[in-house]
Amino acid sequence: MQTKNYKYSSKKKDMIEFITIAAILFTLNFILSFYFFRLDLTSEKRYTLSPYTKEFIKKIDDIVYFKIYLDGDLSPEFNKLKNEVKEMLDEMRIYNENIQYEFIDINSIDNKEEIKNVEKQLYDKGIVPEQVVEKKENKISESLVWPGAMVSYKGKETVWQIFSRQLGFTPQENINHTLNEIEYGICNTINKLKRKKRPEISIVEGHKEIDTLQLYDYIKALSEEYNVSRIKINHKLYALKNLDAIILAKPDTIIDEKDKFIIDQFIMKGGKVLWLIDPVKLNMDSFRLKGYTLALNNTTNLEDMLFRYGVRLNTDLIQDLQCAPVRVNIGFSKGQPNFKLFPWIFFPLIMPGSAHPIVKNMDLIKTEFVSTIDTLSTSGIKKTILLTSSKNTKITPIPFRVSLAITQFKLKEKAFNQGPKPIATLLEGVFKSLYINRISSAIMEDSTIQFKEMSIPNKMIVISDGDIAKNDYNKMTGMLYPLGYYKFTNQTFANKQFLLNCMNYLMDESGLIHLRTREVKLRLLDMKKIAIQKTKWQIYNVLLPPFIVLVIALSQYYLRRKKYTR
Repeated sequence: MQTKNYKYSSKKKDMIEFITIAAILFTLNFILSFYFFRLDLTSEKRYTLSPYTKEFIKKIDDIVYFKIYLDGDLSPEFNKLKNEVKEMLDEMRIYNENIQYEFIDINSIDNKEEIKNVEKQLYDKGIVPEQVVEKKENKISESLVWPGAMVSYKGKETVWQIFSRQLGFTPQENINHTLNEIEYGICNTINKLKRKKRPEISIVEGHKEIDTLQLYDYIKALSEEYNVSRIKINHKLYALKNLDAIILAKPDTIIDEKDKFIIDQFIMKGGKVLWLIDPVKLNMDSFRLKGYTLALNNTTNLEDMLFRYGVRLNTDLIQDLQCAPVRVNIGFSKGQPNFKLFPWIFFPLIMPGSAHPIVKNMDLIKTEFVSTIDTLSTSGIKKTILLTSSKNTKITPIPFRVSLAITQFKLKEKAFNQGPKPIATLLEGVFKSLYINRISSAIMEDSTIQFKEMSIPNKMIVISDGDIAKNDYNKMTGMLYPLGYYKFTNQTFANKQFLLNCMNYLMDESGLIHLRTREVKLRLLDMKKIAIQKTKWQIYNVLLPPFIVLVIALSQYYLRRKKYTR
């Protein structure tokens, strides 16, 4: 009788516990249904949107539709990229269901002619395909992937190039760089579509700056987001009035005080400036006749102005062992010149090492006859070094005789020991006018001039190389090459992306570009170890789990038998 009562009491107790736990879980679930939260357990918080992104996404008032051409039989790297893009868009949809998307597999189209037509349309719109070569055991397969998207919003459409290959990086590293920029890429693309008024940018001319032909590719790239024009100041007080930013691209003559005053007051009133200044006068055309030339000071009359803002451009030349090659004629063979490529230490290749959003995860940037920059102790101005030469640097003051003959001599690495030198600097803060206490009271009090001694919080970028923005072109055929393309090596460096980032940062008042600082760690498998230890790990994966289950089952059987036998 006691045994029956004990069993009944035990069952009743278990039932009460079950009902209590169920009631608690139900109550918690009901209460929490009114609150939204997510837990991101990854170390780098890869599935957590930044506060800026959350607010930005919430303000979208109409459908933003993504047609993403990244689907089908993809390599592991691109399949991972596809999944990351999908997860990011899904995360954004939690905050606003106006984010909608579809993944499209071009190769699923039955008609090959139609596939070609679709690919041509995508290429014409600006999506660049990627040739993927995969090696599986003894087989090599090639496929064409279109890692981009067409994004539409309120009748407007633009392109999001999700993946762009960078020189000098493995496929996994390239994918990782792309993963870091997915959040920024989505927000930046939507921002382009939402923008009601395109900012006005003008390239200043009239001082022998780089011509339109040589700036064509940079202007074309800027024109996707901004209204771009060229302007001569010509002492006109209101020449820069309706502009948001100006670019001074390698002026090669003196800028007089009247034009400087207009630029100075443009800065004081919030105008942004991208300075591309060559302190030294030198170019490759000078070597054609004699194979050598003299490097001289390039006087622009901007020295005191930049000094007041916080930097000094030095009249010297950087020589760097990390450099691009130049083609040199080493003799004649059967009456024909014999050209060969040699390292040209006056063309430094800059690898950005800063974590600043302008240059983070960026590829090599090519420079020509670049000089050093010193930052000065200027109150109220924050200086950020964006680019530096490599540690194998040598500085030569001018005047200096530069000769192609140097390519024929073996360079001594010990001589290139002056360490990294700044060549691009970001200045942010409140700038003081160059013309404080330098103009008459009549000008200061003139209501049409509205002279300002101090700027509103502002920013500018100074680069000691004007050629960094210059694209090459074939004078015989008129063919224009992309900015950053170097014809001697058929490589395209990251000059265009760097200069676009510079302008985007200057024009970005919302802090969108800071999303580029986000970093996702890609925990890669060691492919060499996989190849060597493949069989061992296959055995472990196939035999070890059943063995563990068997051990647990036998242990459980033994313990139960021992308990109930007793």
